[in-house]
Amino acid sequence: MPKIPDSFYQELLSRADIESVVSPYVRLKRSGQHLLGLCPFHGERTPSFTVDPQKGLFYCFGCNVGGSSITFLQKIENLDFTEAVKELADRAGLRMPEMNAAEAQMEQLRRQILEANREAARFFHAQLMGEPGRAALNYLLKRGLTMKTIKHFELGFAPNDSGGFMEHMRTAGFGESLLLTANLARNGSYGVMAAFWNRVMFPILDVRGRVIAFGGRVMDNSMPKYINTSDTPVYKKSAGVYALNFAKNSGGKLILAEGYMDVIALHQADFTGAVACLGTATTKDQAMLLRRYAEEVVLSYDADEAGQKAAIRAIGVFDTVGLKVRVLRWDKERDGKDPDEILRRHGRERFQRLLEGAANDVEFRLLSERSKFDIATDDGKRGFLARACEVMASMRLSETTLDIYAGRLAGELSVSREAITRETERRRDILKRQGAKRQRDFIPTNLAPVYNREGTVPVEMRSAEKILLYSLMRAPEFYPALSETLTASLFQSPDAQRGAEVLFRRLANGEETSLIYLEQDADGEVMSLFTGLELTFNKSFTVSLQECRDCIAVLQKTRGKPPDDVAAISADDWLKLFSG
Repeated sequence: MPKIPDSFYQELLSRADIESVVSPYVRLKRSGQHLLGLCPFHGERTPSFTVDPQKGLFYCFGCNVGGSSITFLQKIENLDFTEAVKELADRAGLRMPEMNAAEAQMEQLRRQILEANREAARFFHAQLMGEPGRAALNYLLKRGLTMKTIKHFELGFAPNDSGGFMEHMRTAGFGESLLLTANLARNGSYGVMAAFWNRVMFPILDVRGRVIAFGGRVMDNSMPKYINTSDTPVYKKSAGVYALNFAKNSGGKLILAEGYMDVIALHQADFTGAVACLGTATTKDQAMLLRRYAEEVVLSYDADEAGQKAAIRAIGVFDTVGLKVRVLRWDKERDGKDPDEILRRHGRERFQRLLEGAANDVEFRLLSERSKFDIATDDGKRGFLARACEVMASMRLSETTLDIYAGRLAGELSVSREAITRETERRRDILKRQGAKRQRDFIPTNLAPVYNREGTVPVEMRSAEKILLYSLMRAPEFYPALSETLTASLFQSPDAQRGAEVLFRRLANGEETSLIYLEQDADGEVMSLFTGLELTFNKSFTVSLQECRDCIAVLQKTRGKPPDDVAAISADDWLKLFSG
């Protein structure tokens, strides 16, 4: 992390209006002096994400993530600290201060990879439009794509002549080492060679329109069907979403397909909210990214068994982030195996009807289970009912929603609504107990001194840690009188311990300790802790030197004790420590 002069840092954040930084990603509503919205970093249905425009801070009281405009940009755009600072500086018209050597080197490497990717995309597109790409262009045209669509998505062709690509890139100023790091080249039996050849090329752009990776597809039945860019300093496959740069402004609803061609065909048919998650399965990182731009995702996966299983897995991922999901269902034999084939066979109107009739996540999972049983028989009814109750128990259904589906199943299976509700709730309780046991079993035994039986730092100790940190942030003049007894090892909470290291180091050097200056030295968890303190303790909270000493006494008394002894400190005993 670069060390930024305090003067530059202060000016940068004074110019950065946090409301304008956050509002493109979060729908904010004013509540007194604060702004509220649904947190973009975890799934929630009740707003707990708070923006304080006066302090230039955001904080989520649900997932405890917080910070300044810089922290927000880091998390929302998956940027490192330097990239986020540079982005804000560009917006504010400020010139960046000099970076340290390591940061400058990494920044230069990322920039060079992006430039190499852009040059490679130009080369592939030129090949597609020229004589070498005639077969590839005919392949795309036969697949129903227009020239306008081909140019819009900057599709290209990697020719068999590996040497031609390498020579072009060298002439453009990109060396072999950089091309290897960008995954545009690889080491072969005869030296360094192009990573892609004889394939239709799909450039992958991030939401800012930068070429960050490529996918290459064969034009026949040879394997592997696709070769894709591996992770690089500018690309992480598990967090990537294809065509989101085009779809992000589609109006709050996205269509999630499985492949490049499905997405492109949908855009050509004016379904401009189509995207595809990169990698073999939908990840939480991808779900959180989609949630920033949409309130609802319609899954349009292939109609085969693998596609339907992938849809069920994706529903579970999207449920964890609170994103509304619907699922398209169609007849594979009548309609086609995927959206691309549906559009080519039946046109836009058929897909629009399928879209309008998409099942929500609960309906889709219940219909999927129903297809596995013959409910004309008693055994089939019992089997389906058991699976239906398991499905509903595993989903976060409100009482009203559960009652609706229990009523539908009751009418279909001739079973009482109350019996279905009771069985679902019984299975939900079992799942909760199993989850609690997994959480308890997860706590490593070597960390036992840090935790009580519930796996958390005791409330009294945590309170003392927070009061002490906040007091020193507010009143750095207390530090000289306390420095001999202050060490980061007093703190048992990992984030508080790291926060103490940052704060004590700045205090020892006589540097600023207000929140905006701490950010450049703190990691994400520590910054969230500091922000929570800033927004939780208000100005009426009185800090005193004696209270700091009392907090230190609490931490000294509990340090190193086994969990039962630590947890045994009662609230009354804790208050006695403050009574002198």
